[in-house]
Amino acid sequence: MSSFGWIDWGIVSIYMIGTMVAGLAMRRYVGKVEHFIVAGREMDVYLGIASLAATEFGIITAMYTAELGFKNGFAGATPGILMALAMAAVGLTGFVITPLRNSGALTIPELLDRKFGRQVRWLAGVVIVLGGLLNMGVFLRIGGEFLMIVSGIPLRYLEVTMTILLLTVLVYTTLGGMLSVLVTDYLQFLVMGVGLVLVSVLVALKVGWPEIVVGVESRLGPGAFNPLVSPEMGVTYISWQALNQLAVVLTWQTVIQRVLASRDARVARRVYTRTSFYFVGRFLIPAFWGMAALVTLDAVRMPSNSLHAMPVFLSTLLPSGFIGLVIASMLAAEMSTDSSYLLTWSSILYNDIVCPLRRQPFSERQGLYVNRLIIVAIGVFLLFYGLWYQLPGRVWDYLSITGNIYLSSISVLIIACCYWKRANSVGAVAAILGGALAPIVFLLSGLAEHVAAAGLASFGLATSGMIAGSLLSRSKTPKEQPVAVP
Repeated sequence: MSSFGWIDWGIVSIYMIGTMVAGLAMRRYVGKVEHFIVAGREMDVYLGIASLAATEFGIITAMYTAELGFKNGFAGATPGILMALAMAAVGLTGFVITPLRNSGALTIPELLDRKFGRQVRWLAGVVIVLGGLLNMGVFLRIGGEFLMIVSGIPLRYLEVTMTILLLTVLVYTTLGGMLSVLVTDYLQFLVMGVGLVLVSVLVALKVGWPEIVVGVESRLGPGAFNPLVSPEMGVTYISWQALNQLAVVLTWQTVIQRVLASRDARVARRVYTRTSFYFVGRFLIPAFWGMAALVTLDAVRMPSNSLHAMPVFLSTLLPSGFIGLVIASMLAAEMSTDSSYLLTWSSILYNDIVCPLRRQPFSERQGLYVNRLIIVAIGVFLLFYGLWYQLPGRVWDYLSITGNIYLSSISVLIIACCYWKRANSVGAVAAILGGALAPIVFLLSGLAEHVAAAGLASFGLATSGMIAGSLLSRSKTPKEQPVAVP
């Protein structure tokens, strides 16, 4: 039974009002499309770190990483370790992100246009938006389930809660754009950090670290510590995740948005290197909560859906006041994630799908209006999609494979764009179509046990499409040289 009381309502209300005021205050500084999409390219290192960390941790993050911990033990944090390694390597070398930031492009497809032409830019925009919206489509429902379970509010109010939360985010995101996102992300990062640390300490004190380690080992066996022998992981799965995390670091739009908003390439690289280890904690902390749920919940309290184990556990563990802090921190996480994702996909729709179809460019005023309209339209889609779609397996696997619709091909394209002279538009189109094929077939078939194979196939088809298409075709690219600035 949840202990959610008036103290908790007060904490949540103060946080929500403070976030709204901070977000709306940024509206006055938005006069151009560049301000709206990339905050005038004035983001510094510390704001970039806070914004990236806040954006990449939402309620859905806590839910899927806790589910990985519940099902796979400590091995569930493997994707986070792989992402930390990829981000550190890219930050230290400047691989792709340095030429991308130096190019002055607002989006990745805009840079691809300079090498492969407008048709490739448009097609890249389509698969990025498709993968991104399908990925984000489950955020609201899963976030709502967490809030309902932990607070004790009946599940019949889930849709209303989702709608209110989305409307709140839509208001300040549509008015302030990236400026509002960065400012609210900073506030949300602080609240979220306090909540994560305090809950983890409370879990360790009440359940006990040794008890969790021993309990997980007894229930899951060696696979709880070694992902290579885990029944739900193994070599194929880890190989797919390693490629996926590198592609995320190079092309995932919410991450790349921070590169493009940075003052220069040096700032972008420092944001990467200094944020890299955060992704280990991003996976490990909620996974720890999931493992505690596995060890603590008895047969009566254990939910049939493994995704709900962690919030059920927290609802019984946390006292009044603590629950309000947890919900405020999770609302902070969710709002920062939703606002950044809304802005990310709308910027691609505007800059790379709508604008290339026009003969005359939009004025600044028209551009801002169209961007805001697109964000609202995305919000409407998310509400309806989130209500009916049923996940075919683990949430993390669904998010990974929907991301693969564009991660595999666009990562191949941007590497070729920056570093391979012979890459051309035929190879680019083949890579985009090949990379999207396997994930779409998987999603339509719903065969959850083959997710890793579908993910690896996506990368294989994208790479072979680029190489074969470029070498076998005689078509000329708009540029004979890589467009990147080394």
